[in-house]
Amino acid sequence: MSTANPSRDLHGRLAAVSSTEVTAAIGVGGVVIAALLPAGGIEDGPVLCPFRALTGLPCPGCGLTRSWVYLMHGDIGSSLASNWFGPVLILAVVVLAVVSVRSRLAGKRPADLDKLVKSKVVLGLFALFVTYGAVRLILTMTGVVDPI
Repeated sequence: MSTANPSRDLHGRLAAVSSTEVTAAIGVGGVVIAALLPAGGIEDGPVLCPFRALTGLPCPGCGLTRSWVYLMHGDIGSSLASNWFGPVLILAVVVLAVVSVRSRLAGKRPADLDKLVKSKVVLGLFALFVTYGAVRLILTMTGVVDPI
């Protein structure tokens, strides 16, 4: 007599989902939310960044939400003005989702996120992201650009 344990079966299926797939799903969810949010009122929202709330200065990630919303509504100029890395991250989410789906369709498990994050391309993009944030912070502090 075979007795299947439903919680064990569910755990086995959940364990089969890779961190890459979870990250891709969260990213796709963010892109969908950005598409659903109205672009007209995105500048009126609260400041969610703790660094910016304390200092009034932008961190490297400040403006990403606005950048995604603007881009999803076709306003590329405002997207780039909010944060140059918004379009880069949306492209990364799309690539991650496509790679995950293609791997599963081929009957394979997608590469682990740890391996992807440690790739030279991703590390280089992260270095550019931090450099961009530092330059933006310096330009804001010196008054060359207005705070976002």
